[in-house]
Amino acid sequence: MKKINLFPTIFSAARATGLRAWQTGLLFQKVARTALDTIQDVLRAEIKNGNAQLVADFLADKALPAAKALLLKRMTTRLLMRIGLRGALASSVVGWILPFVLEKMIQVGVKTGFFEKIKNHDSVTDALHRLDELKRAVWKIITPDAGSSAELLPDDAPMPPALPAPKQ
Repeated sequence: MKKINLFPTIFSAARATGLRAWQTGLLFQKVARTALDTIQDVLRAEIKNGNAQLVADFLADKALPAAKALLLKRMTTRLLMRIGLRGALASSVVGWILPFVLEKMIQVGVKTGFFEKIKNHDSVTDALHRLDELKRAVWKIITPDAGSSAELLPDDAPMPPALPAPKQ
């Protein structure tokens, strides 16, 4: 009976799967960054309009349903425009990435005391500064590999090449 060495086949399949997961990770990071920027833009606009308390209430899940729906609609619309996808795929991507990023924002806001800081500082500049701090903290939570010197590629950078299918 002839022995078959499966190690090269398993290794090449694992390598292909790992590389594809890595490429998907880049896409996830790009969409997560876009969602975070979109949320930040909407919340910054509200703070500049003098609605810092609304932003704090929204992130603490204490806002009125009408205000919450309006902010979510603005975020969803802007994110749909920014990600550059169409139809059901765009709706699906926005449907899972926006709640994910918002949930992380709320978790970090509670953990860092963001809501108390917003309530204690009445100026718009302070509120915007606190919102920027929150954004940086959320990004570190979403992409925890800060020490690996990995960085997000610009939008116009080419995607890494796909691996060839494993030989059978």
